[in-house]
Amino acid sequence: MNIENISAEEALEKLKNGNRKYIGAEKSDGDISLLRRRETAVHGQVPYAAVISCSDSRVIPESIFSAGIGDLFVIRVAGNVMDDHQLGSVEYAVSHLGVRLVLVLGHNGCGAVDAAVNHDPEGYIKFITDEIRKAVGDEKDEYKACCLNVKHSIEIIERSFEIHREEEHGLKVCGAIYHIEDGAVSFDIQ
Repeated sequence: MNIENISAEEALEKLKNGNRKYIGAEKSDGDISLLRRRETAVHGQVPYAAVISCSDSRVIPESIFSAGIGDLFVIRVAGNVMDDHQLGSVEYAVSHLGVRLVLVLGHNGCGAVDAAVNHDPEGYIKFITDEIRKAVGDEKDEYKACCLNVKHSIEIIERSFEIHREEEHGLKVCGAIYHIEDGAVSFDIQ
């Protein structure tokens, strides 16, 4: 097992290639074998990317990128919003696991973005929608709001002191939008 991690650019290319495989797949292509489980149990995890995604049950980063056990360090939270807990997880992936690519993965049809833009939820959900409202402002177009929300999370990560410190080691933070109807990931968000 390779204990060295790959560069951010190589990791991004792996994600793009994995998504191309996923779009035409009928079942998951990632390595989930007993051998892989045993290998990672003995040697630990060496994910090539950290992915912050929504908790939506239709958004499964390991499948979307044709990844297997130990390939991705996935942080899931409704609306892919960032707070100290998620930042701590990103910091762990970068500082302790050697991850060089952090991807914030939003998606169209996001219920959390819809709730922030079109409703006034109460309870704990309000913590999520308030953060999304900071990101989207008065934007009413659902897709544009999803893109603004991803960009906001990227900005929070980049402002993080610990994450910024890692830039000298080749860390890259980027965003993408997953399209739930066809499985394609747009890496060029506006």
